[in-house]
Amino acid sequence: MSVELEQFHEKMVKSADNLANEYTTIRAGRANPHVLDKISVDYYGQPTNLQSVANISVSEARTLVIQPWEANLVKDIEKAILVSDLGLTPNNDGKVIRLTFPELTEERRKELVKDVKKKGENAKVAIRNIRRDANDMIKKQQKANEISEDEQKDAEADIQKLTDEFVAKIDKMVEDKSNEIMTV
Repeated sequence: MSVELEQFHEKMVKSADNLANEYTTIRAGRANPHVLDKISVDYYGQPTNLQSVANISVSEARTLVIQPWEANLVKDIEKAILVSDLGLTPNNDGKVIRLTFPELTEERRKELVKDVKKKGENAKVAIRNIRRDANDMIKKQQKANEISEDEQKDAEADIQKLTDEFVAKIDKMVEDKSNEIMTV
């Protein structure tokens, strides 16, 4: 792969990584500390990641335990979870907060799978847009006589192979996450 195509490979890797990060925040009925990744707590006037102010652990298959490093943060953490879009109600005993994940209904699982597929499709669109940008750059180089027609065809074949590889990777990610969600 040429140096010019390396930048497009990196962009495709970032798109796939972004999808993987989005999938970690989708809860599948089991307790996963990553669902709290986007939650910030007001810590001395600064919005701070929940992981930076508390220890988060999985105590049972469907229960997360959040233990703040400072006792006065319990109320703030509880409030941050309530206003988030998680749809979970925290249980506060004054020292720790417990989040119990309800068993997902069949209908809710199907909705989540639809969301997973939509996010996967968006990632594939991003990959195809990167391919288009790469092909545009290759065509410009050929028109400017920077590369020969053979080099253009080889570069376009390389970028297509890369695109196919990443689309297959995303399809696998979608399938794995969908199976995880549908497993009771």
